[in-house]
Amino acid sequence: MGSVVSFLHKKRDAAVMSKTIEEKKNVVIVGGGHAGSLLARSLSRTLDSSKYRVILINERPYAIHFLAAARMTVTDEGHIEDGALIPYDKLFINGNGTLKVDKVTAIEETEPGQGGVVVLQSGERISYAALALASGSSWSGPLDFPTTDSEIREHIKEWRLKYGNAKHIVLIGGGAVGIETAGELRDTFADKKITIIQSDKMLLNATYPAKYRKDLEKRVRARKINLVLGEYLDSMPELDTIGITTRSGTTIPDADLVVPTFGPRLNVAYIKTLGSDVLNERSQVKVKPTFETVAHPGVFALGDITDWKEQKQALKGPAHVAVVAPNITSFLAGEPQKKIYKGTPEAIVVPIGKGHGSSYFPYFWGLMFGDYFTSWLKGGDLFIKKTRAERGL
Repeated sequence: MGSVVSFLHKKRDAAVMSKTIEEKKNVVIVGGGHAGSLLARSLSRTLDSSKYRVILINERPYAIHFLAAARMTVTDEGHIEDGALIPYDKLFINGNGTLKVDKVTAIEETEPGQGGVVVLQSGERISYAALALASGSSWSGPLDFPTTDSEIREHIKEWRLKYGNAKHIVLIGGGAVGIETAGELRDTFADKKITIIQSDKMLLNATYPAKYRKDLEKRVRARKINLVLGEYLDSMPELDTIGITTRSGTTIPDADLVVPTFGPRLNVAYIKTLGSDVLNERSQVKVKPTFETVAHPGVFALGDITDWKEQKQALKGPAHVAVVAPNITSFLAGEPQKKIYKGTPEAIVVPIGKGHGSSYFPYFWGLMFGDYFTSWLKGGDLFIKKTRAERGL
């Protein structure tokens, strides 16, 4: 008789456990970059693991620290990839989360505010009670990383070889990526010709004051980096082409490696499947100040893909997460979302190699700092230690 009772108890316990697992709701995060990985860690800390399952979906098996990508693709000195390729091993607090290495191809909403399903490239379908979109941007050229570990490492080696073999490297785009790449190239190759072509008549863009942009230009030129300002290259030349001509007819006859360092493309193709009302005319996700998407309760967006009017920078990720994480918790509890995003000061730190650079902070009259401060703050390790620590490493 005792064995029968014991058997029945075990059956009951198994049934209760099975029911508990089935009733767990998924909180799905699409994109494990700077913002997405921080959100996953935050939610793994705060959500009740007996009720919710945090699922992070990312195309790559680890995060790429893009602030270090220029240096990583230029030189093998210090083997920077060992720190800049950031595993998710310790991302989830107390193991309260799951990584799914796959690509989201579609979102199927049940009803606004009632959850839905994300469809993966593999064919798998994952239900969600709340959904966060943090799929970020894709770059061209050296920062256009593949998705598998072996391909990523081969990509890094190939670009190091390309830079090493070139005699005159021309970077198309004078934003932070172009300037930082030029600086890394000058650190590694003292005598190579390096040129930046920029469509504006000054480096960066009008978010930053002319005084700062001129200071940055002076510092770039001091590193023997040529600048062609107010010019356009209408199309990228084919590989092994020697010489280029800009729209106005300016020629650089010995250019033998032309590198795109202009702005990225937003990773939003899958988001279009949520409805025609999700994206604006610039393919950005329309969000409220809570970072909840317009017309789709329970679906949030953060990072580069939002239509919030600010410069898209990885270091704004923590400020976005500080709003999204508690608002997801409030949504799941059926409570009002109280966290509101009010923007982040438009500061910028631009290394021009390890020991050079210029920084701007929009406080008081506008604070500007040069080589020493920029190298101390970012140029030395490019925030690698800080970024890894924030992800439990």
